[in-house]
Amino acid sequence: MSPVVPRRRALAAMAIAALLVPLAACGNDSKKDSGEEKSGAAPRTELTVLAASSLTDVFKTAGAAYEKEHPGTKLTFSFAGSQELAAQVKQGAPADALVTADTKTMDGLKADAGRSTVIAKNRLVIATGEGNPKKIGGLKDLTGSKLKVVLAAPEVPVGRYSKQVLDAQKLSVHPVSQEPNVRAVLSKVELGEADAGIVYKTDAATASGKVDAVDIPDAQNAVAAYPAATLKTSEHGAAAAAFVKWLSTPEAQKILRQAGFQKP
Repeated sequence: MSPVVPRRRALAAMAIAALLVPLAACGNDSKKDSGEEKSGAAPRTELTVLAASSLTDVFKTAGAAYEKEHPGTKLTFSFAGSQELAAQVKQGAPADALVTADTKTMDGLKADAGRSTVIAKNRLVIATGEGNPKKIGGLKDLTGSKLKVVLAAPEVPVGRYSKQVLDAQKLSVHPVSQEPNVRAVLSKVELGEADAGIVYKTDAATASGKVDAVDIPDAQNAVAAYPAATLKTSEHGAAAAAFVKWLSTPEAQKILRQAGFQKP
């Protein structure tokens, strides 16, 4: 075989290799352009918000609205009785913001939370079985010995408000159980395990068609305030503050009003 042939093959191979180098570079650039190797993109911020049980439904709606308006933020809510949330904060649970159903609980966390802002208010109602089979007309009827009444525990905000209104009317009620949060009270009535219970107006509204709500006159009622604050241990202080501030905006307030909460 002529020595010219191998030489031609070698030159051809070198030419092909030279062509492949820029193509490979283009492939890498394409990969970067496709977003597979993007750098410098803003990281997604995940906020954990501890919130009172009575905010369960409305905050799911509010959270979806906030995430739509702030696509770089994801909200995760943890709902429980305010006293339980306070205990979690004091134990150092990782969270970014807190919303309680009373100012007393929030005031007890001054060392752990920033300055709070009341974002909404609420009132109490008497929840009864659908159709109000026991014909309960007001607070006085809850003293009946044959009536099964369930209340929230006194350390729970709604339990404390309930005791406040009953004591003001000098009424003695002996509950069959004391629950850890307002949703547990509502559930007992909804399931027929209790004839009546004192809950927030907004909670009774979430079970429309399953329970009836008997209004308590304003003169006999209590007003629940919902303060919101950032937590000092938050790793996303600016984002948490932005969410807390948003809760007072017209958009957020409209969502709260539609759910039955009152103006701050």
